[in-house]
Amino acid sequence: MIPYGRQDIRQADIDAVLEVLQSDYLTQGPMVPRFEQAVAAKVGARHALAVNSATSALHIACLALGLGEGDWLWTSPITFVASANCGLYCGAQVDFVDIDPRTYNLCPTALAAKLEQAEREGRLPKVVVAVHLCGQPCDMQAIHALGQRYGFRIIEDASHAIGGQYQGDYIGNGRYSDIIVFSFHPVKIITTAEGGMALTNDDALASRMDLLRSHGVTRDPALMTHEADGPWYYQQVELGFNYRMTELQAALGVAQLERLDAYVTKRNALAARYDDVLATLPVTIPWQHPDSVSGRHLYVIRVMLDQVNVTHRAVFERLREQGIGVNLHYIPVHTQPYYRQFGFRDGDFPEAERYYAEAISLPLYPTMTPAQQDAVIAALTQALGHA
Repeated sequence: MIPYGRQDIRQADIDAVLEVLQSDYLTQGPMVPRFEQAVAAKVGARHALAVNSATSALHIACLALGLGEGDWLWTSPITFVASANCGLYCGAQVDFVDIDPRTYNLCPTALAAKLEQAEREGRLPKVVVAVHLCGQPCDMQAIHALGQRYGFRIIEDASHAIGGQYQGDYIGNGRYSDIIVFSFHPVKIITTAEGGMALTNDDALASRMDLLRSHGVTRDPALMTHEADGPWYYQQVELGFNYRMTELQAALGVAQLERLDAYVTKRNALAARYDDVLATLPVTIPWQHPDSVSGRHLYVIRVMLDQVNVTHRAVFERLREQGIGVNLHYIPVHTQPYYRQFGFRDGDFPEAERYYAEAISLPLYPTMTPAQQDAVIAALTQALGHA
């Protein structure tokens, strides 16, 4: 089976983890701050806070922005459920904005129209989570301008996007958002096995997220309500969580980060080859905005169902039968059974639903060989009935 994604673990990664195993610290040592500082320096952010998953990062980001009961969080329906669930964790209500038919990201035009209506109805969002699907950044300048007009805060869910660029700068610099979230899951661009990170240029947001990721406990006298009883003293000043990253994960992340640019370059080269070869098949290949560089976490095609005598499901199943580990990213969140209880129905976000009816994620990872890519292309050609 050729998987849709795969981590690249080398001897340098193994050595880095072994070094931590032989050290004095497995948690709360020097490696996590080192990883944070390296990522922040790489992307141009002031603060970076490593956590045990991108989901945890989204949760503390929402809490740090003050999201709570009576508030609204809006995001894209084409994303993993965590991008929406983080709002529910805070007691907020969740709604969605339909996608752009070219980028598959949250559509700024649809967002503007929805905001205008929400303003009339008195239910503007407090937070908008802009998801950089497949690694391609959203139109953050347009979303930021709307945030300035309507007063909402912005989280970039850049789980797919570390190493990518927007308007010539690395994604994560925070020019157009309050907080940015990265994922380091094994199939992402770099991995810490599991793990995530929240980045911000706001000192207060960084301080709050630092507390929230570690039980709301501090030893900083400036944050305590009264003088310490002694050198052993700590205080819980918030209700926080155990979301910390381990030293082992951070060591792996530091080693992987050294290859970030090489990984993104290789992913883009593989995607370019797909683009060239698949151009003659009845599929829509990913469109890339000229002012950005995608991290290319995923390569999603859309089957032109009006040009083939086969169903979307049949193409998917034929590929799986031939040993091609395709996947589908993602099922629209508003169609999930859990979200239907909030009143969402089929037809609410038609562009997202059209996307779901046609999309297939092809294998793409930096160690993919030309022979493996040829096998994927041959299998797809056959599955579409064009062999």
